[in-house]
Amino acid sequence: MVRNVIVGCGISGAVTARILAEQFGESSLLIDARPHIGGNCYDFYDHNHICIHKYGAHIFHTDLRRVWEYLSRFTQWYPYMHKVLGFIDGQFVPIPFNLNSIRMTFPEFLARRLEEKLVIRFGFGSRISIQELRKSEEKDLVFLANHIYTKVFLGYTQKQWGVTPDKLDPAVLERVPVYVSRDDRYFRNRWQGIPRHGYTAMIASMLEHPRITVKTDTSWNDVKEEFRGSDVRIFYTGPVDELLDWRFGELPYRSVRQDFHEFDREFFQPAAVVNYPENHDFTRISEYKYFLADQASRTVVSFEYPSAWKRGENEPAYPVAGEDSHRLHRQYVEAAREEYGHIHFLGRLGDYRYYDMDKAVARVFSVTEAL
Repeated sequence: MVRNVIVGCGISGAVTARILAEQFGESSLLIDARPHIGGNCYDFYDHNHICIHKYGAHIFHTDLRRVWEYLSRFTQWYPYMHKVLGFIDGQFVPIPFNLNSIRMTFPEFLARRLEEKLVIRFGFGSRISIQELRKSEEKDLVFLANHIYTKVFLGYTQKQWGVTPDKLDPAVLERVPVYVSRDDRYFRNRWQGIPRHGYTAMIASMLEHPRITVKTDTSWNDVKEEFRGSDVRIFYTGPVDELLDWRFGELPYRSVRQDFHEFDREFFQPAAVVNYPENHDFTRISEYKYFLADQASRTVVSFEYPSAWKRGENEPAYPVAGEDSHRLHRQYVEAAREEYGHIHFLGRLGDYRYYDMDKAVARVFSVTEAL
């Protein structure tokens, strides 16, 4: 007898299954339409012995001790600190913009003046948003804000989301701050790293439990009639509009395509990830051997091309937040609960939230604690 059906074998589904098995003593059937476990975190070692992230670069970072300690049961961590460069005006500049970026971008006399005003106004080590900087009464700081907005933020955002930044939920904009420091790390969280043997191995370890059954190449439509009207609990991590056959219309999503290339050289670029806000149709290039310091004479990179989601043509990757889309999502959730009874939604697509991995795990903790 199966007590729970979990749709989606990414990090949200795997953590849910393990908690239900260990803390509740309950069995779960974990299904995924893809031919592998791991969801968008899925990675694998290629013939060069480089760990490739099939769906794009994933870097784990968190300030949530409980999340870090929980996942650490299933993996050792490689202490990777993520650094991103932006190709701006013909040179590689640290992203997010910081004092080092300013020194590289502007003439020395102007860079010193901007740096001094930033430190006096906001304090060394502070984190500020583009919006906050643009509201400054200092003309120099407004100039800096507009420069960063135009050179770093505008082009990247238009490619990533298909709209200008002013059309986005403010929470999305907050993901790209300005730092008044010389710390070039992309994330400032206490715990950062990559699972030592990859995300797939970590999730596989999590699923090694007698009360967990995994079926890949299996969609919800393949099994739903077996469980409709039963007391089985459903944990759904996929798109909620797809669950109900888009009866109220499609929720907006962005999709993304990874175009992989192998090069006969040791390295392709000077950092694991390089953003291209102003040039080309892709948003960034990721070079995978950096993440676990894989030793190989060749290298593999992926060019990332965001696009609009089109049903039947590509996969939804990111929810497009907004009042109308959140209202439609709530309508779907209410209808799904009426139709399926004991159903819970998790993950970026299920909750329609732009979660980082640690927040997705924390959400699982919250949902299972409320059962």
